[in-house]
Parts: sequence; structure tokens; C-alpha cells
Amino acid sequence: MKRRKNGGLGAGPSVVIVGAGIAGLGMAIRLVEAGLSDFVVLERGETLGGTWRDNAYPGAACDVPSHLYSYSFAPNPDFSRRYSGQAEIERYLERVAEQHDVKRKIRFGADVTRATFDEPSATWTVELRSGERLVANVVVFATGQLGHPKVPAFPGASEFRGRKIHSARFPRGYDATGKHVAVIGSGASAIQIVPKLAEQATRLTLFQRTPAYVVPREDREYGESERRLFRKFPLLLKAYRAAQYLSCEVRFLALLEGSKPAEILVEMARKHLEAQVPDPALRARLTPEYPVGCKRVLISDDYYPAVQRPNVELATAPIDRFEADGIRTSDGILHRADDVVFATGFDATAFLAEVEIAGREGRRLSHAWRDGAEAYLGMTVAGFPNLFVLYGPNTNLGHNSIIFMLECQTGYVAACLERIRAGSRTIEVRSESMAAFNRDLQAALAKTVWSGECSSWYKTASGKITNNWAGPTLTYWWRTRRPDFRAFVES
Repeated sequence: MKRRKNGGLGAGPSVVIVGAGIAGLGMAIRLVEAGLSDFVVLERGETLGGTWRDNAYPGAACDVPSHLYSYSFAPNPDFSRRYSGQAEIERYLERVAEQHDVKRKIRFGADVTRATFDEPSATWTVELRSGERLVANVVVFATGQLGHPKVPAFPGASEFRGRKIHSARFPRGYDATGKHVAVIGSGASAIQIVPKLAEQATRLTLFQRTPAYVVPREDREYGESERRLFRKFPLLLKAYRAAQYLSCEVRFLALLEGSKPAEILVEMARKHLEAQVPDPALRARLTPEYPVGCKRVLISDDYYPAVQRPNVELATAPIDRFEADGIRTSDGILHRADDVVFATGFDATAFLAEVEIAGREGRRLSHAWRDGAEAYLGMTVAGFPNLFVLYGPNTNLGHNSIIFMLECQTGYVAACLERIRAGSRTIEVRSESMAAFNRDLQAALAKTVWSGECSSWYKTASGKITNNWAGPTLTYWWRTRRPDFRAFVES
């Protein structure tokens, strides 16, 4: 058994970080900056990058501007375009890890299956699938909300003779040339996959259950002169990033139920649809009937043109079953397919479901979250001392960059670790503090479009919104700029 012991004031607590994506890397860098060196990052994959390693499907790109979807402490003047693609983001994360010398702290192929708190020693035992155990004072889970691909259980799926591919497990180098390809889903990944595969496939059938609101992307390349200016004048790049942040931040107003900005957003989506789809019958099939923002608003300039290609068919009848040669819909039509791509998203409300976590008195986190995950500020849970979650419950956004939220969180966790460094053995949020926080949070969420009549990955089957933050990111920054230790119990 590998043991890591608290070295006392000056050395700081030992820490296990689970996950080497954007959150885990940011946490590791923050610990280095705080002078804490006794930590390890456990990553189940063979490379870092998290979401941007896994989601390598054709057309994969970010829908937050590049200079905003990057660490504030690691600006990149050489981003090639306004919205970065998957490969560029993955390269950026690799470079940041190298520059901040944290890659050597990552253990790849380390799949965490269990974490157990021991009260007498105030330590966590972290177990790997290999059977190895590590003991640490603190555990930080940085596994995110989008790590569990969701594949609907269609009747007859085992009979299908072709390949079944989820967007988050897309084989690199896949070639659809000469194939009949079925794409199931019409969300954020589908609108990026469809235009690319439609260029290759002999025929592509898109199975749409619910149409999405789509607004213009207006992507473009950054010219060499712009990149040169960003390199030469770092303050200019900082100001440009700040302008992008503010532009995104005001969009939260469109997520308030019944607001004027929401009406403007609907009109923007309507005009985009009308401009790109002249056929009124097809427009009707692509027009959402739920409140804007209730599901994720998508950005694309090439999705609607792709749907109108002569080799693309939009199927809106529900899927009845898979058969050996394709997919049969409820109208009796068999849609032939050589391969099926599931652009069906993730089981986003199943926070930390892949790890069995036992806290004080053996309390299971899965039991505590049986009615929907919740935490104090999305990071700490009563009954689980010295355990922190990054990109946890109710910290997702619909309008701005999640990296801003993650930097708020890593700073908050680092401040809590300083408290332990100064002498506390454990720090644990009070149950009444967590309950009060979540009561207020859910009341605020009830005023947003996410509470509307639609199903989305933002909420559980019962309707509880477990994923999204209820306000602007500035309010989250204000709440997390320093911990209020009156909300915690220390020992």
C-alpha cells in the first residue's frame, strides 16, 4: 500500500486528483503555485485532455471563443481561429501541462474505482482497478459532467451487423466514403458530425427526436497580423479576452424565463433558419416548440445546409427497432445503414457514478445523491470530509466559459487546503449550510428557462436541475473568491 502522510505546516496535505482534463490540470497547476508538491493526478486514459481527448469525432470543436476557452494564466496568442477545434485544444492542454511541469505528476492508466474515508486517521484510501491503493489526506475529483456516454437501449440493437459508434468514442481516421451512415441525435455533437460525414457518405440518415435552436456561429480564422499583435502586446490579448467574457456574460439574461433577451434569441434563431432553409415544410420539421434555452442552444453555420444535401435524409419518426441492415422507424420505413453513429450525449446527471465513494460512518455518496446530486457551491458534500468535486453539481453554464468556473473552484479548493496546511485535520461543509445553499439555488433555477417543459441533460428524470449554475458567472466568482469557513466544520 502506498501511503502519503501529512507533513505538517509548511509541507501541506497530500492530495489525490482524479482526472487529467481541464479541471484536473488546472488543479495541479494551482497546487504547484501554492507550494504544495505532495500530490498525484490519476488518469484512467493513456493521455491527458479529458473531454478533448475523448471527443475526437469529425468536426469536433468548442462553442466558446478560443481565447475565452483557455486558462487565464496560460493565454495562447496563436489560436488559429475564433472557435478552436478538438485537436488544437488537445495540443494546447498538452503544452500547458509541459510548461507548468505537471505532466510528470500524472499517472496514466490509473482507473479509480473506490474512495473510502477513514475517520481515525482522517485519510482517504483510493483504490485502483489494478488493486493498488493510495492513501491521502485529500481527494479532488475532476472527472467532470460529460464522461459517461449515453447509448439508448433500442430493441434489436444486437442484430445490427454494422458498426455502432458513440461520438465520444469515435475511431480516429474513420472514413465514411461509400457508406450509408445513420446518425442518431440532433444536439451539440450531431450538428458538428453531420456536415463532415455528409461530405463523405454515399447516404446519411439523421434521426431527429427534437429539433434544436440554432444560431449563427460566424467562425473565422485569425490572420497572421492578428496573432502577431497578440504575441507582441499581451495586454491587448487580455483586453480581447475580457471583451469576449463580457459579451458571453450578458447572454445569461436570455436564460431567464420570459425575458426580452430570450425573445431576441428566438428571433435570431428563426431568422437563421429562414435564411438557410427555404423549404417551409423542412423548416417546420426543424423548428423547436419548447422555450429557447430549455435545451442547449447550438451554434452552427453549416448544419442546416448539410441537412439539405441530396444525400442526406432527415427522419423524424421515432425509432422502432434496429434490424440487421438498418433502422426501422415507427412509420414502417427501414432506413438502410452500414454504420450507426450515436450522437446521443452523456448521462450527465450521474455524477461520479463510476466510483464507489464512502464518507464518514460509511455513508455512500450514491445514496446521498439518490434524489439528484447536490453540493455546497458545487464542490463539497456534507458527510465527506476533505473531498472536493470540480465541475460538480450545478456548476455547468449555458452562456459562458466553464474554464472561468473551474478557475474559481481550483482557487477555492487551494484556500481550503491552506486551512488544512495551517493545522486542521479535516474540513467538511455543514449539512445545514449545504441545505440552505441548495434551497436558494433551486429557487433561483425555477426562474430560468431550464425549468421549462422539456427534457434535457441539465436535469434528472424527476425534473430536478442538477447541472447548471443559476446565475451569471460573476455571482459564482463572488461566492467562491474566498471560503466562508463558518459554513464548515473543522477538526
